[in-house]
Amino acid sequence: MAVQGRTHFLFIVAFVASSSITSIFAALTVQQELDRISALPGQPPVTFSQFSGYVGVNQEHGRALFYWFTEATTSPDKKPLLLWLNGGPGCSSVAYGASEEIGPFRIGRTGSSLYLNKYSWNKEANLLFLESPAGVGFSYTNTSSDLKDCGDKRTAQDAFVFLFKWMSRFPQYKHRDLYIAGETKKIVDYNKAYSKPIINIKGILVGNGVTDDYYDSIGTITFWWTHSMISDKTYRAIMENCNFKEDKTTNKCDDSVNYAMNHEFGDIDQYSIYTPSCIQLPNSTVRLKNAILQRRVSGYDPCTENYAEKYYNRPDVQKAMHANVTGIPYKWTACSDVLIKNWNDSESSMLPTYKELIAAGLRIWVFSGDTDSVVPVMATRFSLSHLNLTIKTRWYPWYSGAGHEVPLFQPKRAFILFTSFLAGNHYQDSNNASRIMGLDSK
Repeated sequence: MAVQGRTHFLFIVAFVASSSITSIFAALTVQQELDRISALPGQPPVTFSQFSGYVGVNQEHGRALFYWFTEATTSPDKKPLLLWLNGGPGCSSVAYGASEEIGPFRIGRTGSSLYLNKYSWNKEANLLFLESPAGVGFSYTNTSSDLKDCGDKRTAQDAFVFLFKWMSRFPQYKHRDLYIAGETKKIVDYNKAYSKPIINIKGILVGNGVTDDYYDSIGTITFWWTHSMISDKTYRAIMENCNFKEDKTTNKCDDSVNYAMNHEFGDIDQYSIYTPSCIQLPNSTVRLKNAILQRRVSGYDPCTENYAEKYYNRPDVQKAMHANVTGIPYKWTACSDVLIKNWNDSESSMLPTYKELIAAGLRIWVFSGDTDSVVPVMATRFSLSHLNLTIKTRWYPWYSGAGHEVPLFQPKRAFILFTSFLAGNHYQDSNNASRIMGLDSK
């Protein structure tokens, strides 16, 4: 049942000695300028700086990860650094985090222009989007077998090598407060080896993330049933035929789940069950007009991923972003099917990790869109309930729903969520779009 990967960080130390600090910083400034984006095609005027490019993470295999960095709109030298990682596993942070969720720009329907995101998180932080692992988006490897032998451990190692090298390229951010939006592991263990933390991590945010394979599976099936997505008969069949404590499933279990998805779900967007799906080839003009009207009413456009694939495959866009410099032999896509099919290792549960990070004093906020049926809120609630945490704020009502990508469906409320997190405050919007789970150790 697990459909979204987990990203952990393993930390490797590399120190460079030099007799000339001045020459090092001069070289770093040159590298920053080489990565600077003067302007993206179709971009409106902005006052903040942005950079993008490649950081090599494994010379032997020729792996390099692509990043896009947008500084805060005001006082970037005083604002924290947020590293954004999308899951999948195998999906692009440029496609989703940057272009649909929290980044400064949105892409127009024709893929020819950008417009400003009113609720971009770079109003409050410097945003670093990473396409990880190699094979996702513009990130690449020169060793084809890497694409068929991928998993959490190597992804984690490459991600840290990237972060360490990127901070060397941008030394002004090396000791900045760091927050990670994604899922992380062992950063505390790395810092314990030093009297002063090398990486100044303060907290993490996880949105609609897989937490525990067993409890998530039970919660997902329960969500399907309680939201009338599947019949009583199918619900009973799944619960009888599936042993979610086992790594491998039986044919009867697979048949029951497949029947639910193929015959009972219907034509819905599983990531947002109450909003329209993207209609690429409408059967009639009336159907197309209805879809456009629904998008206007809901304020949500389900076709945004298509606009991203149009935009980032443009040669002028790739040139402006210093992307695809090696001539990748495939088109840029929002997710890599090859990586998704060949993912080899993942932790079965993040609950022990949460316990470790809470004990270390990190603030952890887990938020969940309540109309997502892929990694649903009920699955997250089932999982987190086994942490046995003390409730600080009682349950209260909310009146607006959100799908899998909360900032896409509810950008204003997601922005309030983020600013509250940075400030260390409870999220008190009575009309909020998501539940904040009680993982705050402060």
